[in-house]
Amino acid sequence: MNFSSKLIEEAVDAFSSLPSVGKKTALRLVLHLIKREPEVSTQFAEAIINLRKNIKNCQICHNFSDEEVCVICKDKRRDRSIICVVEGIRDVMAIEDTGHYKGLYHILGGVISPIEGVGPNELNITTLQHRLEDGQIREIIMALSPTIEGDTTIFYISKQLEGLDIKISTIARGVSFGGELEYADELTLGRSIISRIPYRRD
Repeated sequence: MNFSSKLIEEAVDAFSSLPSVGKKTALRLVLHLIKREPEVSTQFAEAIINLRKNIKNCQICHNFSDEEVCVICKDKRRDRSIICVVEGIRDVMAIEDTGHYKGLYHILGGVISPIEGVGPNELNITTLQHRLEDGQIREIIMALSPTIEGDTTIFYISKQLEGLDIKISTIARGVSFGGELEYADELTLGRSIISRIPYRRD
């Protein structure tokens, strides 16, 4: 792709470094910004800078947050006896969009994957164990994508929680094996949460 301007080329390179954004899409975005009022580009740039400077991870569940504790963990209306364990933040958004779950969350930050060099120590498992120490939690829903890595992670965590008086359940297999949780439609995902089943390691 030939550019008449080094400034446009640099902007296209920046946009195309984003996931799922190719050079043509990046060029279309850059040209769109050029055509708009300068204030639009300034607002866009300031929003990105403000995001990177001020975004935080919730000290409790590891969700993204504007403050030290996220709005979900702060919400007194949530059922504080249930924690839904998910791989990433987009899974929280997907489950929230179903409207079928009103408990708390815990974001692992990934799943156990020896091939990719991700072990239990790279995940937020220790902080999950700490959250169970006060005895308020009665159930943990393992809402991980139904993949080999997801199942391995569920198995590992369930072993770490042996001896605790906590029910461990998994989402029903309305989500196809090998599928990513965040891409499941809201109806299927909602039903999978409602129809969750007790987890058995055997």
